[in-house]
Amino acid sequence: MRSDVEYSPVGEGLGMRDFWLYVWLRRVAVIATHVTGLGLTLVLSLLSRPGTSLFSWHPMCMSVAYCLCMTEGILLFSAEGSPFCFKSWKSKVRLHWFCQALVLIAAATGLGFIVASRNVSELPHLASWHSLLGMCTLTATVLQTACGIAVIFPKLLRLSCPSSRLKLYHATCGLVVYLFSTVTVMSAMFTDWFQATAKGVAWWAFLILPLFPALVVMSQITNAYLPRKKLTS
Repeated sequence: MRSDVEYSPVGEGLGMRDFWLYVWLRRVAVIATHVTGLGLTLVLSLLSRPGTSLFSWHPMCMSVAYCLCMTEGILLFSAEGSPFCFKSWKSKVRLHWFCQALVLIAAATGLGFIVASRNVSELPHLASWHSLLGMCTLTATVLQTACGIAVIFPKLLRLSCPSSRLKLYHATCGLVVYLFSTVTVMSAMFTDWFQATAKGVAWWAFLILPLFPALVVMSQITNAYLPRKKLTS
């Protein structure tokens, strides 16, 4: 069945010189995103000092889930700067699923620790913008996982929607989840814990850094799935 939407390839319409400059800049951006995601995860984990309290595990688990695993799970499909760029598509899909499984495990663990910490401290739940955004991100992550299952097993679930559309919906939902997680990470910088940990220029750096991976991921997904024109059936 022919799809009614054609998707625009990256760099279409550019001259050869501009195209290679575009590819080089994207490669640099993707590599910088790998470094940023890993760096944020390591620094937030060190600042939280895991093991010193129940709460200390929460920032580490959530940064591993969203700053590292989700970022890497999306960048797997990047043609520029991914260590798995020479792998087959099927291998990339399997690695993507592995990364997303780690996201769910790490996020659920982080949720468990923060719930336990607030119960022990007798503090109310969902009492801040960060916690509300976090619950929205977790809910969206679960829904996105369900969407991914629909992409892999459309016949088993007896879905009549074309595969191309399911992939488009999955990618769009993934972008929404990633943007949600970015806003949630940024809101963490306004919590009492982080403001007591980082101050001045360091605080501003941590606030701005999550925006860079979000821009790269948004560019990757929109370039791969943005509809270019309608086709006749």
